[in-house]
Amino acid sequence: MLEILRSVEINLQKETVLGRVTHIKIIVERMKLTDRQLKETEAAIGNTVNIIASRYSTKSGALGDVEILRSLPGVGAVVLSTLLAEAWDLIRRRDYKALRCLVGTAPVTRQSGKSKYVMRRRASSRRLTEALYHWAGVAVLHDPVSKARYASLRARGLRHSRSLRTVGDRLLRVACTLLEKGELFDKEFKTPTQAAAA
Repeated sequence: MLEILRSVEINLQKETVLGRVTHIKIIVERMKLTDRQLKETEAAIGNTVNIIASRYSTKSGALGDVEILRSLPGVGAVVLSTLLAEAWDLIRRRDYKALRCLVGTAPVTRQSGKSKYVMRRRASSRRLTEALYHWAGVAVLHDPVSKARYASLRARGLRHSRSLRTVGDRLLRVACTLLEKGELFDKEFKTPTQAAAA
């Protein structure tokens, strides 16, 4: 692109060029400011999560909830901070059913007369729904089990968003199970089991 722009001289007035260059400089400065603010926000979120982790860590040497949640595939600083801010009580209680309802993965059954159908839950926390969507999306990229589950759902004809909700629901169940057991996520969990069975 630069070669094309440099080879063909565009016939413009100097004032027009000066105006465009000034406008581009303003946009670049805005982008630098936005980038700096994003980095500062990410650092503040990380510090807050670390404070929460140290405040609620167990004295007996057992793993804390924050460390367990951090170990799950797809959980980054933003997803973790959203889970802690919006659903901390349910996470502490390991209440999978209530978490499903709050996040929006629990199905709603509607029945009238002879007709009965299941639909997506719309009454849910928007921030948690978005956090789960991104959590599942990143997990599909980095976790082989989530990737395989997503691929099988797509092969059955389900849409992208529906498939991610199902993967996210599985991740919620895994998170609650790990929190109950007090264990970190082990991405090699199925490999030793399959080797032992062979």
